[in-house]
Amino acid sequence: MLSYAVQSLWNRRFVASLTVLTIALSVALILGVERLRDSARQSFFNSVSGIDLIVAPRGNDVQILMSTVFGVGSTGAGMNWQNYKDLQALDAVDWAVPLMMGDNHRGHPVVGTQSAYFDHFRYGADQPLRFAAGRRFDTAEETVIGADVAARFGYGVGTEIVNAHGTGAVSFELHDDAPFTVSGILAATGTPVDRMVFVTLSGFDALHAPLASPQTDPLAAASGTAPSHKNGANAATLAWKTDNGSGDATQAHDTEVSAQINGVFVGLKSRNAILAVQRHVSANTSSTLSAVMPNVALLQLWAITGTAEKALRFMSLAVAVASLIGMVVMLSAALESRRREFAILRSVGATPKRIVGLIIMEAMLTTTAGIIVGLIFLICATGAANPVLFDQFGFRIAMFGVSESDSLRVLAIFCFGCLASFLPAWRVYRITLADGLTTRL
Repeated sequence: MLSYAVQSLWNRRFVASLTVLTIALSVALILGVERLRDSARQSFFNSVSGIDLIVAPRGNDVQILMSTVFGVGSTGAGMNWQNYKDLQALDAVDWAVPLMMGDNHRGHPVVGTQSAYFDHFRYGADQPLRFAAGRRFDTAEETVIGADVAARFGYGVGTEIVNAHGTGAVSFELHDDAPFTVSGILAATGTPVDRMVFVTLSGFDALHAPLASPQTDPLAAASGTAPSHKNGANAATLAWKTDNGSGDATQAHDTEVSAQINGVFVGLKSRNAILAVQRHVSANTSSTLSAVMPNVALLQLWAITGTAEKALRFMSLAVAVASLIGMVVMLSAALESRRREFAILRSVGATPKRIVGLIIMEAMLTTTAGIIVGLIFLICATGAANPVLFDQFGFRIAMFGVSESDSLRVLAIFCFGCLASFLPAWRVYRITLADGLTTRL
């Protein structure tokens, strides 16, 4: 029966191919939408592990989360070094790491931060960042890059790179007079960290500090010191120093800092203090800051994207239903031309049940072929979409492997495909032998 069913489908290969294609598209859409949703949520939750609060200039919680953690967009202005020092001095705060943003390296976000970032940032199940090569930065001229940046551009330890002003792929000003030397490459994490470039706070601020002559630089003139960065930026205006050679840039003269901080990652001594610290930051009348709980911001993000997810699910379900209806139409339309074929099979001994089994077998083969082709479509589409998704949002969709939920969806499509054959099979069962052999005028 199997060989006869295959031959029968081959004889109607054009219509059968269209049916297989529609089923394949429905499989690829259904599994693709769910994988996109699951991968995005898992990646986003993994990326904020270990961060209790994100403090930034007042703004939308989702915007603050996306800019500081995922490097998408930017925060507002208005947070200075004194705000950071006040936050760090709170009794409930265990650690606080400042962030400066607004530059990019060939479309990849550049983050100015302290060496402590590599100690406190966690991803996944509380996993720390590790170095695949080299070490963390020690001077303002050094940089640490993520695994994807190194792999994409072929960078290694000792490579000189040039950053540009602007976010995303938009570059307003190329800082080619102040190159950075790669001191370390982070091991792959599967999070947006892989696509980021990290520099010291002093290195980041030096790129944007106004130039000044020695005559207008009293601190530099008094001390006889030279600019700290290759671009010759005003050392007095920057007023940064390095603590004990650890690579953590801290402020020497608070009132002289020219840069604005875009955000601060905060870790608390006790998670029970989250709401108290959040209220303290929000109620501080001397500054306009927001304290965002990452998990709450993620829930807000899912609420925003929920409508789009439902629309995509509905669309994929509609395609699946249309493909199954198309298979019923294909099988039903073929009945009239196959009446004599079924009658001849009956005349040589085939029972009605065997004829029904043949129809169901054809439906099973068509559905199975559609599922296989759909999985191939899904792999190809995922491979094409992953670079774009990683560049824009910092996550990838799993290309291979079938999860338990995917298996259940595929099984459901297969079962509905078999059920869809019951209507034409029932019609065949009612066809009599004489009906197929009688000539119709």
